[in-house]
Amino acid sequence: MAALGLRESATFDRATIADIQRAAATGVYDIRGWGAKRRVPHFDDLLFLGASMSRYPLEGYREKCDTDVVLGDRHASKPLHLQIPVTIAGMSFGALSANAKEALGRGASEVGTSTTTGDGGMTPEERGQSRHLVYQYLPSRYGMNPDDLRKADAIEIVLGQGAKPGGGGMLLGQKITERVAGMRTLPVGIDQRSASRHPDWTGPDDLEIKIGELREITDWKTPIYVKIGASRPYYDTALAVKAGADVVVVDGMQGGTAATQQVFIENVGIPTLAAIPQAVQALQELGVHRKVQLIVSGCIRTGADVAKAMALGADAVAIGTAALIALGDNDPRYAAEYAALGSAPGFYDDFQDGRDPAGITTQDPELASRLDPIAGGRRLANYLRVLTMEAQTIARACGKSHLHNLEPEDLVALTIEASAMARVPLAGTSWIPGAGQGTL
Repeated sequence: MAALGLRESATFDRATIADIQRAAATGVYDIRGWGAKRRVPHFDDLLFLGASMSRYPLEGYREKCDTDVVLGDRHASKPLHLQIPVTIAGMSFGALSANAKEALGRGASEVGTSTTTGDGGMTPEERGQSRHLVYQYLPSRYGMNPDDLRKADAIEIVLGQGAKPGGGGMLLGQKITERVAGMRTLPVGIDQRSASRHPDWTGPDDLEIKIGELREITDWKTPIYVKIGASRPYYDTALAVKAGADVVVVDGMQGGTAATQQVFIENVGIPTLAAIPQAVQALQELGVHRKVQLIVSGCIRTGADVAKAMALGADAVAIGTAALIALGDNDPRYAAEYAALGSAPGFYDDFQDGRDPAGITTQDPELASRLDPIAGGRRLANYLRVLTMEAQTIARACGKSHLHNLEPEDLVALTIEASAMARVPLAGTSWIPGAGQGTL
């Protein structure tokens, strides 16, 4: 095109033109899965300062770098003690196949970490294969069962999701099978929209009452998490702590979803990188940082991402999209079938349609049978081990004997935007844009 003297518009590029033409042809907005695809400041914009003369590194094969984390010991008598600080985020049965949920449980259990139910309730496959299972308590109450609640190792009250803070979930009719409908008390084959707020409370004082109710149901044994979609993380974290949360989960805008309006995914919320320091500041000002644990999610992909989130103040991270990729999502071996759906490996995001060739985001029995939950669990466990080893490699290079000892001082930023959001110096300087000028 350049040879013809043609220049693409920066504002009306081909993707934007295609979106306008699709909207004009159909009269409906676009719904898809995955997460935000726009470029925002992220962990790639940070670098670690390895030890040399002024810092003393640890020897990789002779000196330990521990990775364990305790979650929920503020009030619960049975907190979770995980072997690694990488957990599996909430993804529902309905959005995912039963085999996928089982595989997530198997993989997490193999390496000593937790997985999470998601909207729609707990499946026997998931509970049976999960050593540590977090039960999500969502606005929809779909599949909410007090008996299952008591079987959980932790409870996560969901107030928002990074891909759609302020919005509810979707599960389209083609994924509402008899089993899914029965668990959610819904008609078969009808589109489902989840509520965007809880029906029986409206604010932090009511949340405090709800947390008290859940503690009574579980005899004060079970940790209570509160999950927020990153939009105002400083205030939301402070209010969650005030309401009595043992753990706060902050999900950045790059976090994945099974189905949401594209306009929501790309334009609501703030990046994970910007959310972490605000949440940490709230915890520090309340004197509960490390006492109320912080879990961060939203596009965690590598051990470097894990280490950077922890250096900024997180106690653990949660992965969703990356876990599905580890199971086999967007696998090149299904290239021909992705092409038949108008997509390609690495681009497939129509999780809402239920036609996933990999058998992960589907309720079609034939497609779902393609995913072997035992083999999928092994793949996930391998991936989790690699994430942990990569994070340990970086921590040792920074002279740390535990991942929790990583700190903001170990980081610098490559861009002014990342420096301002992460509150670490621009590389080669001591300058943090906006420092001392108000940080919220």
